Amino acid sequence: MEIFKFISNTSEATENFSYSLAKKLGPGDVITLEGDLGAGKTTFTKGLAKGLGITRTVNSPTFTIIKEYHGRIPLYHMDVYRLEHSDEDLGFDEYFEGDGVTVVEWAHLIEDRLPIDRLTIKIEHEGDTKRTITVMPSGERYQLLCEELFGE
Repeated sequence: MEIFKFISNTSEATENFSYSLAKKLGPGDVITLEGDLGAGKTTFTKGLAKGLGITRTVNSPTFTIIKEYHGRIPLYHMDVYRLEHSDEDLGFDEYFEGDGVTVVEWAHLIEDRLPIDRLTIKIEHEGDTKRTITVMPSGERYQLLCEELFGE
């Protein structure tokens, strides 16, 4: 698996990067997001939403677990942090195989429920505003998407 990296120096750069990614996404695509609190997972998702034509305000679904937004294709935004010790089935497969793009924050907590083919994104603090965004594709579709996105 090839690894791709993007350095973001501002929240706007993070949003612009994910906006560009969103233009390449389609129904059934799954993105997992990892990063410490405040790393920029929700900022990243806001850019995705804009790129999908969503005009509603996007915020973290921490207490609702799943939020749905509608644009050119739906965005299913999940925060599974509160499911760490839960066996509750919230119908993840219906989202993963559905008609929208699914973004899962804290995805490692439901690793056994995730599709094998997906785009894993890790956001790391490198200072007050600087972030390293590491993009790891699993599956041919995501590999080709990354090559196109990163211009390889």
